[in-house]
Order: sequence, then structure tokens, then C-alpha cells
Amino acid sequence: MGQQEKVSTSLAGAVSEGISASLAPVDAELERRYPGDPGTRQPVHTVYVPADAFAAGTLRSWGDQALAQLDEHAPDAASFAAVLGLSEELAEPVHSRVRAKLEREPIEDLRVDFEDGYRPASSADEDETAARAARVISEAYAKGTAAPYMGIRMKCMEAPVRDRGIRTLDIFLTGLMENGGLPDGLVLTLPKVTYPEQVTAMVRLLEAFEKQHGLDAGRLGFEIQIETSQSILAADGTAAVARMIDAAEGRATGLHYGTFDYSACLGVSAAYQASDHPAADYAKAVMQVAAAGTGVRVSDGSTNVLPIGSTAKVHDAWRLHYGLTRRALARAYYQGWDMHPGHIPTRYAAVFAFYREGFEQAAARLAAYANQASGDIADEPATAKALAGYLLRGLDCGALDVAEVARLTGQTRADLEGYAAPRRGDLTVSGQ
Repeated sequence: MGQQEKVSTSLAGAVSEGISASLAPVDAELERRYPGDPGTRQPVHTVYVPADAFAAGTLRSWGDQALAQLDEHAPDAASFAAVLGLSEELAEPVHSRVRAKLEREPIEDLRVDFEDGYRPASSADEDETAARAARVISEAYAKGTAAPYMGIRMKCMEAPVRDRGIRTLDIFLTGLMENGGLPDGLVLTLPKVTYPEQVTAMVRLLEAFEKQHGLDAGRLGFEIQIETSQSILAADGTAAVARMIDAAEGRATGLHYGTFDYSACLGVSAAYQASDHPAADYAKAVMQVAAAGTGVRVSDGSTNVLPIGSTAKVHDAWRLHYGLTRRALARAYYQGWDMHPGHIPTRYAAVFAFYREGFEQAAARLAAYANQASGDIADEPATAKALAGYLLRGLDCGALDVAEVARLTGQTRADLEGYAAPRRGDLTVSGQ
């Protein structure tokens, strides 16, 4: 061994202690505002069903309709791959996994819609519909037939519909409590948010419900739907969506982009209202930056081009939806909206192809990082986090299998979760 280097310092320990003391409030603020991703499963989509159309058989009905459309318009792996431009290597695994998914779990997240898609005959009719939704969802969870995530989209906090939205939410949540309690997969969506004060109002509403029923504080969270320009850029020039996350006081679970309301708000003509419009890209980029590190997840919107009619029309709509979904995934929008059973096959095809195409390379890179092996890419802790997160998302949706991931990475799921959710300081341990 060589001669041991002499190590000298110039500063007293009190200097470091003083700096740490001065930054203690910042340390606490970082932990509060930026806790990181919650590490739970994020659904690949949200399906919105008008409240008056929602029933006990809705989930299975959507799956059966999607399977029937697949059988009619792309009955085998080769024809499905030809429509979407899948490689020969991906054709069979993607097609077989899509079919299996439609049979096993056709919808990952369902929202019973009491807003744009719902037209009640009367206020009493909406009361009854909200109570029925609570009962049906409770029964589905009790029977094990529910989607992983289910809930409602209420009316917004604007004056004309505020009282109705509050009443519907109260009836729905009260119904859940009366039918066995709040399910773990419960999700609530607050639409058309324009001011942070509307988010604060939602927080106060949920606090009151929790107190009334003796629930743990913070038990109820909600998604914020971004459908107005004012939610992106406030009148004073600040990013209102960042203030909305703060106003949620830790209850915000997601930011969902509303393609058509937002586009219309900016004056985009109907023919150009789409999730790949430059205005949409800008809004989602602001949402993404505002939410980064907060634990609040961002969801893309939907397409209103429905895969119905002739086979040629269905194929055109499939290609559009598949392309938009792949585009969103590449931009780290891992969730989107689906409006029709015919969108489900291409949602899963796009998701499965995305993860299977990059699976072997991601697995090899993570294995090399874990084993500190040299290679042609010098990965760092932050990249290992991204690689593990990619593999976990693939596992959660069914694109990847536990055995094949373990075989190529040498890692268990617990190992992957450790890489995907490191402590804050661990990301800079290599000095990168």
C-alpha cells in the first residue's frame, strides 16, 4: 500500500454546525413539499362513465365490448400488429397480453361521472344516483370484482353548481361508510379548478367529513383536474397549479389534464383540440414541473375520436389512440383518459409495447448498476431510480412478469422498490 495521505482542514466544526442549523428550516420544507413518489401503483388510464350509465356490470361490459371489437377488427396477433405497426417480435406477446388483460382486468381506474357526462332528470335523481354508485362500488370491492381504483368526479366548486357537487360527494361518501367503509382504492376528482381557494374549500369539506365519521385526518385525497388556462397561469403571472398543490395540504393525489375544456378555454377550434396540440404540451409541461417530487402524479387527457364504424375507421382511430398514448409515455405521462371500450385494446397495446421494447435494456442497465459492473453507459443513482421505476410500472400493469424481471436483473421486487424510492441524499451520494 502507498503512503497514507495527510488530511487537513481549515474550518472549525462550529462552521458546519452553524450552516446546518441555518438550513434546518429548508431541510424540513424539502421533506414536507417534496416527499417523492408515493410508490403505490399508478393506473395506466382512467375510464369515465356517466353516473346514470354506471352499474354493477359496467367493468365486465367494457371488457367484453373491447374483446368483441378486437375479435371483429383484428382477430389475431398479426392483424393487430399490422394495424399498429408493431414489430414481429412484439406482435404475439402484446396481443396475448392485451387479450388476457381484457379478460382479467379491463379497467384499472374508473370514475363515475357526475359532471360533464351526466344529465340528471332532477336533483332527487342525482341524490339517488349518488347513493346507488356508493352501493355498487362497495359491493364490487366486497366481492373482489372492483377495479383497482374507483370513485366519482363531482361537480366543481364554482357558484352555480357548488352546493350540488358538495351534496353529491356527501351522499356518495356517506353511502360508502354505510356499506362497509371507504375502500382502499377510492379516488375522488375535483374538476374545473381555477383558483387555489377552490382546492382549499375541497380540503375543508373533506376535513369536515373525516371529523364527522371519526376517520384519520388526511384519509381522503383527491385529484385536481386542470381544465382552465387560469389554473396554469394565474392573473399575477405565477403558476397557479403549483399553488393548488400547496393548497391541497398533502391531499392532492393527481393532476389530470382536461383536453377539451382546456383547449376550448384557449380558443382552439374543435378540429384541433387534441392532447398533442402545442397548447396541451405547454400545459402538461407546467403541470409536470409543478408536481415533480411532490408525490402528485400527472395524467394526460383523452381523444374524442372513437373507434366505431367500419373496420377502416376503427383502424384509423386505433392508430391515432395508440400513437397518442405512446407519445405520452415517452414524455412521462403514464396515465391518460379513455372514453370508449374500443380505446382499451390500444391503451394496453401501447403500454405493453412501451415496456416490452425497453425491458431488456433497462434490466441489463440496472443489473450492471447493482453489480457495479462497467459498461458503455455510466449510470448514477438517479438513473437507477428511473430504471427501477420503469420496471415496476411494467410489472404493475401486466406488461412484464416477475420471473423475467428477476431473471434479467437479479433483483426482487423489494430491491426494485428500494432503487425506485431512495432517500433524498442517496441520489447525490455518487457526487453526480
